[in-house]
Amino acid sequence: MRANRVREAWAAGRAVINGWCGIPSGFSAEVMAHMGWDSLVIDMQHGVVDYRDMLSMLQGISTTDVTPMVRVPWNDPAHIMKALDAGAYGIICPMINSRAECEKFVGACRYAPAGYRSSGPIRAALYGGSDYQEKANDTIIAFAMIETVEAIAKLDEILSTPGLDAVYVGPSDLSITMGLPPGLDKDHEAMLTNLQKILDGCRRHGVKAGIHTGSPAYAKRMIEMGYNFTTIMGDAALLRAAGQQVLQQIRGANAPGGRQTGPY
Repeated sequence: MRANRVREAWAAGRAVINGWCGIPSGFSAEVMAHMGWDSLVIDMQHGVVDYRDMLSMLQGISTTDVTPMVRVPWNDPAHIMKALDAGAYGIICPMINSRAECEKFVGACRYAPAGYRSSGPIRAALYGGSDYQEKANDTIIAFAMIETVEAIAKLDEILSTPGLDAVYVGPSDLSITMGLPPGLDKDHEAMLTNLQKILDGCRRHGVKAGIHTGSPAYAKRMIEMGYNFTTIMGDAALLRAAGQQVLQQIRGANAPGGRQTGPY
């Protein structure tokens, strides 16, 4: 079976640098893949990507050895299994707030006896190889999103779920549930305390820790803190930032701009 580069990086003790795809285009995803990210996540929760878009984006990413992953819309086995059958090598599942919800999610990612994923890897076997079903359980990565104070209160029971590989912090939703404004790259003491609490829990349970960030500087800060997987902005935000930089160089400092807050 085709190797999962994210697992390889973790085995080597290296933090994964992940890109984010929300533009519904196979060509755009292909361009992103050729930038050199370790992995790319296609976002089906927020934005405008549908199943057909996701499929063409997975095909674009597969022109490289970048690991393709998908954030599904919700903790729905149908969405999870269809994304896996299309060739996703990892699933990020939003709003996991309890052990029961995490078990439901992880089970949908694994074939029996480890889970209840239905057999039918239509494109996944083309991408992964003829031994896909034999090795998928050990290759696919299951990320549970931690993005509420409720999830932090139940962190140990979530992290102790058998088969859970990693968590992914959604800072914007977590900020809202903490009574803070939404957005990324928070320096608020309570947020940093929760980020450390999540990281400490992951270390206790042997689970990897990921987070969405809005800048290279904050991503590097999270890696230094101990996070194993960092996403930096996203395709639309990178496009906007590059375009604004070009316009500022031409027009001067008065070019219109915008602050990236992000929905995560």
